[in-house]
Formats: sequence, C-alpha cells, structure tokens
Amino acid sequence: MVLFLTLLIAAIALVAIGVSVDGMLYLASAGVILLVVDLLYLVARSIWRSTRRPAR
Repeated sequence: MVLFLTLLIAAIALVAIGVSVDGMLYLASAGVILLVVDLLYLVARSIWRSTRRPAR
C-alpha cells in the first residue's frame, strides 16, 4: 500500500508541475502515465490477493 500511495503522490505532483510550468507538458503526460500504471498495479494486486485465498 505504501508503494501505491507513493506512486500516487508522485503522479499528482508531476501533473501539477507539468500543467503549471509553461513548456513542461511532457511532465504532465508522464504523470498521467504513472497514474494509469499505478491504478493498474492496484487492480492487479487486488486480483492477485483474492485468488490466493483458499476456498472453504
């Protein structure tokens, strides 16, 4: 969960800096890509955890 939150904060910071500074749109796009990767990580982690539990 710490990795997820760290990546989320980094993505938000990159998007904010990329949008606010003129000519830094590549930072905004990198932040958006990082945000998408972070959400995919969260989904994959939740799916992986749900399949490990033994059936009763």
